[in-house]
Amino acid sequence: MLTTRPRGTNDILPGDVEKWQYLEGQICRICSEYGFSEIRTPIFEHTELFLRGVGDTTDIVEKEMYTFNDRGERSITLRPEGTAPVVRAYLEDRLYAGPQPVKLFYTGPMFRYDRPQSGRFRQFHQFGVEVFGSHDPAVDAEVMAMAMDLFARLGLRNLELRVNSVGCPACRIVLRRRLQDFFRPRLDNLCKNCRDRFEKNPMRILDCKEKRCKEAGAGAPTTIDCLCDGCAGHFEQVKKHLDLLNLSYIVDSCLVRGLDYYTHTAFEIMASDIGAQSSIGGGGRYNRLVETCGGPPTPGIGYALGMERIILLMERQGIETPGTPGKDVFVVTAGQATSTEAFKLLFGLRSAGLSADKDYMNRSLKAQMKYAAKAGARFAVIVGEEELKQGVALVRDMSTGAQEAVVFGGIVEYLCLKQL
Repeated sequence: MLTTRPRGTNDILPGDVEKWQYLEGQICRICSEYGFSEIRTPIFEHTELFLRGVGDTTDIVEKEMYTFNDRGERSITLRPEGTAPVVRAYLEDRLYAGPQPVKLFYTGPMFRYDRPQSGRFRQFHQFGVEVFGSHDPAVDAEVMAMAMDLFARLGLRNLELRVNSVGCPACRIVLRRRLQDFFRPRLDNLCKNCRDRFEKNPMRILDCKEKRCKEAGAGAPTTIDCLCDGCAGHFEQVKKHLDLLNLSYIVDSCLVRGLDYYTHTAFEIMASDIGAQSSIGGGGRYNRLVETCGGPPTPGIGYALGMERIILLMERQGIETPGTPGKDVFVVTAGQATSTEAFKLLFGLRSAGLSADKDYMNRSLKAQMKYAAKAGARFAVIVGEEELKQGVALVRDMSTGAQEAVVFGGIVEYLCLKQL
C-alpha cells in the first residue's frame, strides 16, 4: 500500500521534530566542548566492511543486516552501526596522518532487520563518538563521563552506568576455554543460538537474553575472572578515573556487548523507564578494529546512543523541550488590492532576518488574526486598502493588543528595532 510506511520505520512530524532538533543541538554543543569534530559517512557501505569489522558471529551480521547487490553486482549493506564506517573513513581519508588522538562524532540513521517494539525500530538513529590513537584509561573515563554529562544536561534521571572489561585476545583464549568447559555439560539447556555460539564465540552466551540461557549461565566464568595483568591494571585505572569524577557506576562482570570488536573496557547505560529494552546506549574500547579493517595497530574507543530511546525516555520522564518558536511577524491583508504589496513586504521582512508569513487561503480579516495568534506571531502587520492609500499599515503587538500606524516604507526598520 503506497500510503503506509514500511514496518519498523517512523515519520518524524512537526511537533515532534523540534524534540529532535533540540537533542541534536545539545549533542553538537557538548561535542564541541569535549573537542569532537563531526564526520558524516555514507548510508551504505561494502558488505565486507561489516563482516570484518562487526564480526560474522554477531546477531547483526547473522540476522539483521539489510544487504543487497547493486547493479554492478557489488554486495552493499545499509549501515547497521556507525563505528566500522568511521574506521573506514579514518583509514581511507588518512585521518591518522593528523594530530592524535582523533576525536569524531556522528549522528544519523542506521538499519537493522529486527522485531519492532517500543524504542526499537528497523530504521533508527544513533549519536556516536569515536576516539582513535590513545590507550590512556583516562580517555575511557572521559567518553563515559561525556555520555552521562549529556544525559544530565537533558534532565534525564534514574540512569545506571554499567562497566566491565572484556580483556584482550590473550584473555579471550583463557575465557573461551573456561566457558566451553563450563557450558559443555549444559549445552542441552541453551537456546539454539547459544549452542551455535559455543564453538564460534562462547563469550556471547553471557550476553544472551533468553531466560534458559541466563539460568544455565549462573556461576559461569566471567571476563573479569580471566583478565591478564595488563588488562586488569587498565580496568583499575579506568575505575580510578571514574572515581575522580565522582561518577557512579556498577561493575557488571556479565556485560560483554553485542559486537565482536570490543577489547578492554565495555560499558552500557541503562534506564528503567522504557520497558524491557532498557539500554539507551553503550560502547567500549576496540584496540584491534582499525587493524582488522586493514590499518596499522591503533587503539580506539567510542560509544553510540539510541536517539529514539533518548527522546522516548525524555517523554516518559516528563521532560519539556523548547517548541517551535513563534513567528516574528504575520502579514494580514484586508482586500485583494493589498496582496501584492503585502507579498513584497513579506520578503523584505525575511531579508532583514525576521521570520514572517502571510495568508494564502483567502481567509477573512478576523480569521487571519486568529491564525496569527495561533502561530505565535509577536506582531501582525495589517495592510488595508485605505491605509495603503495613505502610505501606512497598522502594526499590532499581539501580546498587548496595542497597535499604531507606521509608514509603509519604514515597517521593516520599525519591527527590527522592536525585536531588539
